[in-house]
Amino acid sequence: MKRYLVRVYGIVPGVGFRYFTLSKAKLLGINGFVKNLPDGSVFVDCEGDDENLRIFLDYLREGPHFALVERIEIQEEAPEGYIDFEIKR
Repeated sequence: MKRYLVRVYGIVPGVGFRYFTLSKAKLLGINGFVKNLPDGSVFVDCEGDDENLRIFLDYLREGPHFALVERIEIQEEAPEGYIDFEIKR
């Protein structure tokens, strides 16, 4: 089990990025949350097994159809023990 704090930069708010992230997390059994930040980036706190997290991070690098991901920053942290994935406001 690993946990990553991820910041996604680019054209990511207003294009369904949080809902895209939620659907991919549910598909892969990733727990945590996603939320928009005031600076226009998206923050993702995610945890799961190594392989599914790798796939999940690849999805975040790609983003949904109308997104333009310029870069992502990833920081590894100790697992928090989340039991689900949600969108936070």
